[in-house]
Amino acid sequence: MKDTRRRYKITGPTYLTILRIILSVPFAIFLSIPEKWTRITALVLFIIASLTDRIDGKWARDKKIVTTIGTFLDPLADKILVNLAFLILTYIGAIPLWFFAVILIRDFIVDGFRMASAREGITVPASIYGKLKTVSQMTALIIILLNLIINQQSLQILGNIVLYIALFLTIFSGTDYLIRGYKELIKPSK
Repeated sequence: MKDTRRRYKITGPTYLTILRIILSVPFAIFLSIPEKWTRITALVLFIIASLTDRIDGKWARDKKIVTTIGTFLDPLADKILVNLAFLILTYIGAIPLWFFAVILIRDFIVDGFRMASAREGITVPASIYGKLKTVSQMTALIIILLNLIINQQSLQILGNIVLYIALFLTIFSGTDYLIRGYKELIKPSK
């Protein structure tokens, strides 16, 4: 009983994860308003939220306070923040719709596979590729958000380069996850 309570206990890192989810809402609101000060505010909120992703994971691992609820909420918080950013950037024409569609479809496929695996009692841990995908997406978004404020050709080119690197890592990490998960599913039970 005590172990179950610990796994679902809300710890300091989990509060940071919850903060990332909460910050996603004002971030989305400010980004959707086409004023310079709102875009600056959105950028600051996005950077703060992105930093909580780095801090909460390191804090949980270093202090050995990794919990089931934190493990569940952390990738969810990342997807809420990143997908809201991509959705609004698609809506305002800063990125193409097909790009956002690829990211969304990949997330649905991987999450669906993750749920199906969990029903079979199989957990497929995130790989370094998934972490690189998240970092590259957040980096691309920061560059694109900054370019919405200062509008520089070189920044737009850099943003596009990082965006396509993020797209590659999104597809690659999703494929890697599905292959590793499939191998776990077909592995004979002991």
